[in-house]
Amino acid sequence: MRRLLRQPGAFTDWSAWDLAVSSELLRVEAHRVLDRLRLQGAFGDSELAELHRLLLASFRALEFVPLSRAVLNRATAPFPTVLSTLDAIHLASALLWMEEKGETITVVTHDTQLSIAARACGLDVKTDAAAFFD
Repeated sequence: MRRLLRQPGAFTDWSAWDLAVSSELLRVEAHRVLDRLRLQGAFGDSELAELHRLLLASFRALEFVPLSRAVLNRATAPFPTVLSTLDAIHLASALLWMEEKGETITVVTHDTQLSIAARACGLDVKTDAAAFFD
């Protein structure tokens, strides 16, 4: 979203990864952001329509992990650190995708708590505050 909205700290080098995977929850969160900004009058109709077009185009480049019972069950299980409900769903999606595919992944997030929890679960994490964790 930061890249789409041209905000500071956006991840720009997406070509560094062969595959980008996200929880299906991302679709809901991204549309909620655009709807909130629309209601706040941040964009005119044509700019909002372009943002929606770019958002949908970015979704086509992602593989989505469905919000399945397995994901929700994993999200309800304990994690090694404090984690919000939505971040637990994102992290559970990542962990289950890794288990299913047998591949390691890198979590890309601007969320501090999610990055701490993902690292505590043994995942590689990239954030705009990466130097803090290194």
